[in-house]
Amino acid sequence: MASTEPTDWRQRITAGLDAVAAGFERRVEIDLRALAAFRIGLGSLIVLDLLLRTRDFTAFYTNDGVLPTKALYSDYTDVHSLHAWLGEWWLVALLFVVAAAVGVALVVGYRTRTVTLISFLLLFSLHNRNPMVLNGGDILFRLLVFWAIFLPLGERWSIDARRIDRDRSSVATMATFAVLAQIVIMYVSNFVHKTNGQDWIQGKAVAYILHLDQFSVFLGPYLAEYTGLLKLFTWGWLFLMALSPFLFVLTGWPRAVVATGFMGMHLGMLVTMQIAIFPLVVVVGLLLFYQAPVWDWFEAVASRFVTADGSARGPDLLGTARRSVSGAEGSVASRLPTASLNRLPRIPYPAEIPGVRPILSMIIPAVFIALIIMSNAHALGYTAEPPEQGQTLLDKTDTDQSWQLFAPNPLKDTRWFVAEATLANGETVDAFTGGNVTFDRPPNAADRAGTARWRKYLANMFTAGNENHQSYFSNYLCGKWNRSHDVKMESVELHGLHEEETPFGPDVEIQRTRFSEYDCSGPFVQD
Repeated sequence: MASTEPTDWRQRITAGLDAVAAGFERRVEIDLRALAAFRIGLGSLIVLDLLLRTRDFTAFYTNDGVLPTKALYSDYTDVHSLHAWLGEWWLVALLFVVAAAVGVALVVGYRTRTVTLISFLLLFSLHNRNPMVLNGGDILFRLLVFWAIFLPLGERWSIDARRIDRDRSSVATMATFAVLAQIVIMYVSNFVHKTNGQDWIQGKAVAYILHLDQFSVFLGPYLAEYTGLLKLFTWGWLFLMALSPFLFVLTGWPRAVVATGFMGMHLGMLVTMQIAIFPLVVVVGLLLFYQAPVWDWFEAVASRFVTADGSARGPDLLGTARRSVSGAEGSVASRLPTASLNRLPRIPYPAEIPGVRPILSMIIPAVFIALIIMSNAHALGYTAEPPEQGQTLLDKTDTDQSWQLFAPNPLKDTRWFVAEATLANGETVDAFTGGNVTFDRPPNAADRAGTARWRKYLANMFTAGNENHQSYFSNYLCGKWNRSHDVKMESVELHGLHEEETPFGPDVEIQRTRFSEYDCSGPFVQD
């Protein structure tokens, strides 16, 4: 009788490979409701980000601001920006309106793939218009919109859902792996950077950060006094980041618990620190880690507040939430006439061309996530840098990244700046605030800077390699003053001041540095 042992081994190997594949699929699959919530979050953030940027529209995005296009193209030779190319303020303002409209289209899920691609291109252009005001949140935001191009965001809670007939509740592709991996890569990379600094290991980092006026807002200044509690927060944040690989390893409710822990920490940042939209961007990204059991529970809870005909039993907010998650029948699309939808203009998306979809869903995400992993590993000193062509691809698409957020050690000094201007009549004013010149520490350095974008810009302006920006900034101050005042501004001196924060030691004196002097009637760039 012939032996069946080889067949048994083959069956065991096949069964083992199938089990590994199934386990991997469970870990990279994303519930379609999570994708829908992610889409709504991204669209809302696009609109919110644009609204916040309008506060500094002239200063940061027009030729009357701190970075006119002649300066932009001089300092950033490889920049690609439609905002810069158009130049005129009203055309740039029109792009803001278009981007906001596209963001709204993303929220309601109309032509989702097309508007996601347009959103990325406009965000790419906006970020390239003024790189001096960008922070880590902008980088992550741009990356999440990039990965969203390859995801089926419109299959639930959308207008598009009315015309999609696909029987599935979740999706597992190279793109879902990539977007989940992106979040984990950020945490792991930042954790390694932080553990290279003694302040995080010793539990001092959060206390230093919340003592910095340029960052600490809302509850931050009050919590800054409790250094013992902040030590626990520092170690707790490190411990949580050490658990970040479990966002990938775990599934179901255990994964949701870890993701909720991260959400809680980022919402804590939102009410204590001025770091633009970074906390909200991460919270939106973390929605992708909530799998079917969580969304099933949410729907079950929401259903208790809605009657069979869709009317609210309880608070209207919960009724609205239930109608949103009940699918296309309860969505905005179901309340629009079908004929009207058919008349809306349709822009074809490349994935609809035969043979292109596999490239978009598999090959492109695989190439980019492989290069991103290599790039982050190289930044941490673990591997060689990516191939030259690969690094060029990352640079050209603005997908290169480094996650040294408050690492390896946070700043330890509150910083503020004084623009001492001399007028034609001999008087002096602070050209930045319009008030009297004083080198005393302001009551709150964050209020003096104005917005998180201004704080980032001023900090970048006084770092090595950005000396030209001191002339650009001074030229902006001269022009702004002289356009609105009869007594003209003749010169501007830029001073940087800092006072070391000492939650764990004695007070220190304010240090002052004179950076530059600018003649308002002189050349555009001055030494």
